[in-house]
Amino acid sequence: MSAETGHIDQTGKKMGMWFFLFTEILFFGGMFLLYSIFRYQYAGDFHRSAAGENLLLGTINTAILLTSSYAIALSIAAVKRGEKVRSSLLQLATILMGLAFLTIKYVEWEAKIALGLYPDSPVLLKLGKGEVLFFGLYYVMTGLHGLHVLVGCVVIAFMVAFTHAGTIGRGNYARLENTGLYWHFVDIVWIYLYPLFYLIT
Repeated sequence: MSAETGHIDQTGKKMGMWFFLFTEILFFGGMFLLYSIFRYQYAGDFHRSAAGENLLLGTINTAILLTSSYAIALSIAAVKRGEKVRSSLLQLATILMGLAFLTIKYVEWEAKIALGLYPDSPVLLKLGKGEVLFFGLYYVMTGLHGLHVLVGCVVIAFMVAFTHAGTIGRGNYARLENTGLYWHFVDIVWIYLYPLFYLIT
């Protein structure tokens, strides 16, 4: 494969990833719009519901994801310099931080479920309509985001294997770059979710 053909191929892969991310933006954007509408209609209920969120855990998770985005960016820079081992270790660090994020989110979900605050629960159905909507959106939006984090961890695991095998290297890192773009997108979505569910009290 010539250098020109390789460049065109990598550019095509990037364009494909940007198109995919655009569809994801539309998907999450619709949910953010729905949240905004309901929050405007039931402002009091939303504030009361958000008061029970664990701000400390939410903040820790935000710091974890921001750090993980930095790690995946460093891994891309490392592979461009031909530093295969360093890149692989940074990718592994990104995976570990993603799993840490999911673990903390699981702890938060478990605490809410223990209080009976889950969709269609007797406890939740006794609350105001706005509170029911808040927790419904909370589970759907954070759940879908968590699923994206999990998918990202699996994809990065494949990137680690490819990097170790030499399939990803100094002259062929488009797949790792696209994975980084996806991970940054997941991070950005959380940056919006964090204030919506933790900082509106």
